[in-house]
Amino acid sequence: MDPVTIGILALAALLILIGLRVPIAASLILVSFVGIWAVAGIRPALSMISTIPYTTSASWTLSSIPMFLLMGYIAYHSGLTRGLFEAARVWWGWLPGGLAIASLAGASGFAAVSGSSVACSAAIGRIAVPEMARQKYDLRIATGAVAAGGTIGALIPPSIILILFGIQAETSINDLFLGGLFVGLASLAFYICAVLIVWLRNPASLPRAEPYTMGDRWKKTAEIWPVLLLIGAVFGGLFTGFFTATEAGAFGSFVALLLGVARRSLSWADFKESIVDTLLSSGALFIIAIGANLFTRLVAMSGLSMQMGTFVEGLGLGTFALLLVIVVIYLILGMFLEPIGALLLTLPLFLPILAQHGVDKLWFGLLVAKLLEIGMITPPVGLNVFVIHSVARDYVRLEQVFAGIVPFILADLVLVGGMLAVRGFF
Repeated sequence: MDPVTIGILALAALLILIGLRVPIAASLILVSFVGIWAVAGIRPALSMISTIPYTTSASWTLSSIPMFLLMGYIAYHSGLTRGLFEAARVWWGWLPGGLAIASLAGASGFAAVSGSSVACSAAIGRIAVPEMARQKYDLRIATGAVAAGGTIGALIPPSIILILFGIQAETSINDLFLGGLFVGLASLAFYICAVLIVWLRNPASLPRAEPYTMGDRWKKTAEIWPVLLLIGAVFGGLFTGFFTATEAGAFGSFVALLLGVARRSLSWADFKESIVDTLLSSGALFIIAIGANLFTRLVAMSGLSMQMGTFVEGLGLGTFALLLVIVVIYLILGMFLEPIGALLLTLPLFLPILAQHGVDKLWFGLLVAKLLEIGMITPPVGLNVFVIHSVARDYVRLEQVFAGIVPFILADLVLVGGMLAVRGFF
């Protein structure tokens, strides 16, 4: 059997295993090992399965992931992020749909110390949904706003998805973070527009909250000084080039720890829980990355990427048409796969093809991050939607949350269209 056929069969087997709900990491490792064995023999397969786990885990760039995760968990467990929604509410609450807008703004602030969509949605949802229910909001839009706001967590630095893309595509993490900041803020702006459009169609669904005095606003803002200090320290060092991504994560974890201890809000039990959460999350991400690296080797050894490139060229697709096809593929994958698995599954196939078309990797990384986060709120497996329902099940049904995210998905699609339109500037 020729290597390209083996590569095609391996890809088909991988998709079948994932469809059968075999964990993505196990699917990647099993298929890659068997495929490399079939292409090159048992010795190369055993050699790769013994060396790649170490070389992947020992990556200096990959070490930034546990550092940023630790920073986020310490900030969360020590309560540094607790006042973000309240601070956003006193500034934004007077607007039409102000509490929904405050939820989006609070999620953006939380994103800057967590990098996790699920964590953003859960943390903000616990506080914002009961308050919006008390203010008699349409809870479909209320919960939809919180679920959508959580997706900003994977765009605004520190973003785990952007770190993994940078490693796989050999692209500057700092440049990706800077671009992610702009895309995250653009997402926030588009979501706010979606809230305002809903309000214009039905003002009673999103009532204005009571206005606050400037004194109240500054008082609430002063309560979140620790998280503002943490964000300023990490981003300042990162974007000025003083820190690498790993150093920024380590410094951020240290600052979060000092702030938690100084404020006496971080107990020993909270610290241990932060460590355990970091280890569990990092371990899961690292083993998926190992499987993805093995799959990348299989794709290269089998010649599948070159064959796919030849096939695409034979179709005569222009760059824009090719990108549209890739956008559709990611939107479909996002309906069924979690973002990191979908990212690491597809990059070995797409990057060589896009390189032939001269597509900028930095721009493509930002586009992919946005597309994968849309998958966090699209049915049937919109993880953020399920998270919001789990923390707000006393207020709303699952189908109502899915109905509420529709305006925000439309806003996302408009933003994706804008990103495709500006590709020529990269």
